[in-house]
Amino acid sequence: MPVSNDVRGSFVKIFSRESFLKHSLVTQWQEEYYSISRQGVLRGLHFQLPPHDHEKLVYCTDGGVWDVVVDLRVGSPTYGKHEIIELAADKANMIYIPRGLAHGFYVTTKSATMHYKVATQYAPSHDTGILWNSVGVDWPDAHPVLSSRDKSFSAFDDFISPFVF
Repeated sequence: MPVSNDVRGSFVKIFSRESFLKHSLVTQWQEEYYSISRQGVLRGLHFQLPPHDHEKLVYCTDGGVWDVVVDLRVGSPTYGKHEIIELAADKANMIYIPRGLAHGFYVTTKSATMHYKVATQYAPSHDTGILWNSVGVDWPDAHPVLSSRDKSFSAFDDFISPFVF
């Protein structure tokens, strides 16, 4: 998306319905959130189970993170593989995450503010994840700050995926 810089600072367009439709991407966002985390925090790897699974649009408006997605879609050529994207406020970049991918991030700066747009309503009974260190990601920290919930997730190898490519 375009970024405009001048003497006042910057102005960032984070969403264009026309641009998303041109690429056949979801434009009907149902909810939007943000989180603020301190350096060393790892959130994830999260997703919602069907029928409440959703696409996400994720971006960082303050600080920076190592953003990670893991393909959970059985039959996908990238099943079980991960991608790492450095999201940062000064880069004004974002990631569109399709259904069937787990998502998490590690905060690399003093703090980070992450924004999420999601295509379905939050469904607590369908909200889950896989263990952060069970998919071969070489995280920057072997002992990140984790929630007790994130520590309790099953390993990827023990997860029976309901997602199909």
